[in-house]
Amino acid sequence: EWVEHHAEELTEHAVAYLNSDSVGRGFLFAGGSHTLEAMVNEIAREVIDPETGLPVNVRRQAFTLINGDKEAVKRAEASDDIYLSALGSGSDYTPFLQHLGIASLNMSFGGEGGGGSYHSIYDSYDHYTRFRDPGFLYVESATKITGRALMRLANADILPFEFTRFTATISRYIDDLQELADDMREETTRHNRLVEAGVYQAAADPTKTYVAPEAEDKVPFFNFAALENAFATLETSTEQLAGVYDNWKNLSADDLARLNGILMQSERALLREGGLPRRPWFRHHIYAPGYYTGYGVKTLPGVREGIEEREWAEAEAEILILADVLTGFAAEIDKASALLAENRIGAPAPLP
Repeated sequence: EWVEHHAEELTEHAVAYLNSDSVGRGFLFAGGSHTLEAMVNEIAREVIDPETGLPVNVRRQAFTLINGDKEAVKRAEASDDIYLSALGSGSDYTPFLQHLGIASLNMSFGGEGGGGSYHSIYDSYDHYTRFRDPGFLYVESATKITGRALMRLANADILPFEFTRFTATISRYIDDLQELADDMREETTRHNRLVEAGVYQAAADPTKTYVAPEAEDKVPFFNFAALENAFATLETSTEQLAGVYDNWKNLSADDLARLNGILMQSERALLREGGLPRRPWFRHHIYAPGYYTGYGVKTLPGVREGIEEREWAEAEAEILILADVLTGFAAEIDKASALLAENRIGAPAPLP
C-alpha cells in the first residue's frame, strides 16, 4: 500500500530497490533485475567469505558445481560469475519490481545455518546466535554486499546498469518458451495416442473404479517471428550501446544526468498498462510470480502461462505484446547510445 501511495514519486526518482529477508551461514544467493547482474558480480569479487577466506563469488561457484542443475553446472564450469535468479514474489521487492518497474535485487546468505525455525517459537535471538549465524559473521558480510551496492548506486558517475547480461538472459528465456511448446506438443501427441489405443484403461486396476483421461487439443505451432525479430533488435541495440559506452567520460554534467535518467527508467519500459492476463496489478512482462505457483517465478509470464494453461489464442496475443515490450526496451537503450555517440571519445571536452 505504501508503494502504491507513493507510486508517482518512486517512478520518477527511484533508481533501484535493494532487499534482504534472511541471513545465515553459507553462500550468497542473489536474484533480481539482470541489468544489475554485472554490478552484483563486481561486489561479490570484493567481499570475502568470513569462514573460508575465499571471495564470495568463488564460494558460490563451488556450491553451484556441487549442487546445481545441469545448466547451472555448465555455466559454473565456464565462469565464476554469479547469475541472478529471476524474482517472483514473497517479499517486499514485489510492488517495486512487479508493479512499478523499479530495478530490484534480493540478496542473502544461507545454506549452512539450518532451517525450520521461521515463523515459529524457535525463531529467536538465542536460536539465531547459536545456530543460524554465530558471531553475526554473515550479517556483516550481507551488510558489506548491500552497502557496496547502495553506495555504487548512489554515488557512481554513471549508474551501474548493464544490458549485455540482460539480453543474454532474455535469449535463454525465449529458448525456454520454444522448448516448452515443443515438449508440450510431443507429450500431447503421445497422450492422445495412448487414449485412442485404450492404454490407460488397459493399465488400470479392473477391481477399482477408473475414469480414463480424455484426449487433449493439439498444441499448435506458435508464430514466434515477431518475438525473434524484437529480440534481434534488442541484441543490436545492446551491442551498439556497448560500443559507445566509454564515451560517458566525455559527457557534460547535464548530458550525464540525462544518460542516468535513461538508465534509471529503462526497467519501466518492461511494464505494460493492463498488466498480465487475469492480474492487471502485475505489469512486468519479464518476471512475475506464477498464477498458480504462489511465490514461484514465471519468466516471460504472459506467453509462458498462455502455453502452460493451453490458452492458445492468449499465448499468440502475448507473443506480440512481449515483442512490443522488448522493442520498447531496445528503444530506451538506443536513446542512451545516441546520447553517447554525440559525445565520442576524442571529441573536444565540453565546457563545465
